[in-house]
Amino acid sequence: MHRGIIFSIEEFGVNDGPGIRTVIFLKGCPLRCAWCHNPEGISFEPQYMKKKTGRTLCGYAVDATALAEKMRQHRDIFEMSSGGVTLSGGEPLAQPLFAAEFLRQAAPVHRVIETSGYAPAAAFREIAALADLVLFDLKLMDDEKHRQYTGVSNRKILENLEHLRTSGKAFIIRIPLIPEVNDNEANMLAALEAIQGATSLLRVELMPYNKFAGAKYPMLGQTFAPPFDVAKAPNVINVFEKHNIKTVIL
Repeated sequence: MHRGIIFSIEEFGVNDGPGIRTVIFLKGCPLRCAWCHNPEGISFEPQYMKKKTGRTLCGYAVDATALAEKMRQHRDIFEMSSGGVTLSGGEPLAQPLFAAEFLRQAAPVHRVIETSGYAPAAAFREIAALADLVLFDLKLMDDEKHRQYTGVSNRKILENLEHLRTSGKAFIIRIPLIPEVNDNEANMLAALEAIQGATSLLRVELMPYNKFAGAKYPMLGQTFAPPFDVAKAPNVINVFEKHNIKTVIL
């Protein structure tokens, strides 16, 4: 049995896969995105958050099999809305043994994995195969800019995306639109090129930057100082519809 560290379980999620979903947020992420709105998901260790109600411990251990059994108990409710369970984060592939066991045990509940794609190829392929749907966050196509704004290269991400593109696994591309960072035509055209020909791509979701993304940092005793203008609205550039790829703006 494998145990994982999670920081939240949210019910009645509607933007993390089809239907009404329970979203399980795993702690720990190898990326350091300048726009991250869940800073409590970055560290793998439990940490305290200072809220109006007092200090709250964010992060606790759960058993994959027990958690999956709990999700299966809600199968009838999920099926009423064609919903299910979504693993998010943080980066759920950063806890691959827990994620894989949970996805195996949670069947036949509909299972979604939301990931940056930053993971060893073997772990990505195993976990993607276990999921019914993959939500793949695609941030920056240029490797130098990806390093600048997320702290890591996008090489692993693009390799895993190419596997996903040709795997036949149902997936959705999600692009956060960050003002003056990736909300430009060159980045969108490069993303289009990377996903063209994917027969199992359901759609592209464009997600304008949340101006309240920095709200949680003071709760952790941290400072939110993004290297872009948070007050500026991002450009919504849709090059995908022109190539018959369904696009949704969230």
